[in-house]
Amino acid sequence: MSIKTFKRGLRLPTRKTATEGKPIETIPVPKQIVIPVNQHFGAPNQALVAVGDRVKRGQKIADAEKPGSLGAPVHASVAGIVRKIEMHLQSNNGDGVCVYIDADADRALTDTAFMPPLDAFACSKDEAIARVREAGIVGMGGAGFPTHVKLSPPPGKHIDAIIANGAECEPYLTIDEALMSEKPKQLIRGIAVVMHITGVQNAIIGMEDNKASLVPVLEQEIRSAGLEGKISIGLCRTRYPQGSEKLLISALTGREVPSGGLPMDAGCVVNNVGTLIAIAEAFDLGKPLVDRDLTVSGLACKTPKNIRAPIGVMLSDLPQCFMDVDYETLHKILFGGPMMGTSVPTLDIPVQKNTSGVILMTREETSAYAEGSCIRCSRCIRACSCGLSPVLMNIALNTGDLDEAVRAGLMDCVECGGCMYNCPARIKLVQRFKVGKQLLRSQRQTERAAQ
Repeated sequence: MSIKTFKRGLRLPTRKTATEGKPIETIPVPKQIVIPVNQHFGAPNQALVAVGDRVKRGQKIADAEKPGSLGAPVHASVAGIVRKIEMHLQSNNGDGVCVYIDADADRALTDTAFMPPLDAFACSKDEAIARVREAGIVGMGGAGFPTHVKLSPPPGKHIDAIIANGAECEPYLTIDEALMSEKPKQLIRGIAVVMHITGVQNAIIGMEDNKASLVPVLEQEIRSAGLEGKISIGLCRTRYPQGSEKLLISALTGREVPSGGLPMDAGCVVNNVGTLIAIAEAFDLGKPLVDRDLTVSGLACKTPKNIRAPIGVMLSDLPQCFMDVDYETLHKILFGGPMMGTSVPTLDIPVQKNTSGVILMTREETSAYAEGSCIRCSRCIRACSCGLSPVLMNIALNTGDLDEAVRAGLMDCVECGGCMYNCPARIKLVQRFKVGKQLLRSQRQTERAAQ
C-alpha cells in the first residue's frame, strides 16, 4: 500500500504512547451533569425543558427556535431531574446557557427515550437526513459542524467521494484509533449509510501510517459487509496537520479545495470516524449523540486513558471517581490537542460533543516565550501546509490592512499553528489570524448593515 502525503507541514513528536492501544473505559455516572445548550456551529438553540422537569436519557432538551435553521438539537445524556438552567463556563472560554441535570442514582443510563431504529437503506433520503439531524450529530473532530448539512450539498455540487477522517494528527490524542479498533463494524456501517444517503459509490478511510496495524481489521469488516471495491483504505504519512479536511482530500484524491471553498467544491464529503459511528448508532439503535469518547492524557494525568463519558460530565468530577491528577504539577489544561486546542483556566468545565481530548500538562510540557521581531526568515511559509504567506498576513494585520491580509490568504488559514511552531521569533501568529478574521467579519457585517 503506497503512503500518501501533502506538501510542507511538520513532523511533530506524537506523544501518544501513554494511551496508544488502550481500550475505551466507560466512566461512572456522576451525580450531576451540565449540558451546554449550544454545542455546534450555526444558529443558537433554545432550552425545551424547565427547572423541575424529569428527563430521560436521549430526550431532546434544546433545539433551534426556527425550523430548518443551521443547527443541531441537544439531548439529555442521563435520566434525572433538571435542577437549574443558567450560564456556565465552557471549553471556548465563554459563558453559555447550560442545563443542569441531577442524575437518577439507579436509572441514569437505563431510563431512555431513544428513537425507534430506522433502516437507512429502506427509508427516503429526506427521512435519513432528518434522522441524522434529530440525533443531534455534529462533526466530532472538533469543528462541531452539523452533519446533516454536510450530507445535503446544494444543487450543482457533485459529490463522488466520501472520506472517513481517521488521521488524528494531533499529538497525545488516540481516541479515533481506539474507536477504529473497537468499533470497526459500526464505522463501516456508518460509511455505508453516508454513501447511500449521498448516492456516492466510493469511500476512503484516511489514516496516518502510525495506525497501519488497523488495516487488516478494517479490511476484514469491509469484506464482511460486501463492500470490497467500494470502500478502500488510504494510508498517509504521519505528518501534521494531515487530519485537516483540505489536506486529507489533497493527499487521498489529488484534488485541491479552491480558495474560500469547502470540501464539497472538490467533490468530497469528509466525516470524522467518530461521527460515522454515531450515524450508524442513530439508525441501528435510535441513539442520539449523548456520549463522547475522548482521550485524557498529559504528564499531570497519573492515569491517562481513552474514556467514554456522558456529554455534560464535568472534568472536575473525573479525578474523584475515575482518574488521578497530579495537581501539584498541573500547569495547563487543554481542550483538544496541543496544536489547535483551547487552554482553559479550570477543570470546572463540561465535556461537549466536539471534545476529542483533554490534555493535563506540566510545566515541562509547556513553554512561554516573549515575542521577538520578525526577521523575514520565511520559516512560517515553509511550514504552512496551505501554501500561504503567514509573514505577509502578519504584516498586513499589524498595519490594520485587512484587505491585504485577505489577499495574502487570511480566510484560507486553517489555524493549525504550524507557522507559530516554526517561528524562531515566537510570534503569536495564529492568535493574530483569529483576531483578524473576527475583525473582518465585523467589518463585513457593518458594511451589510449600512447597505
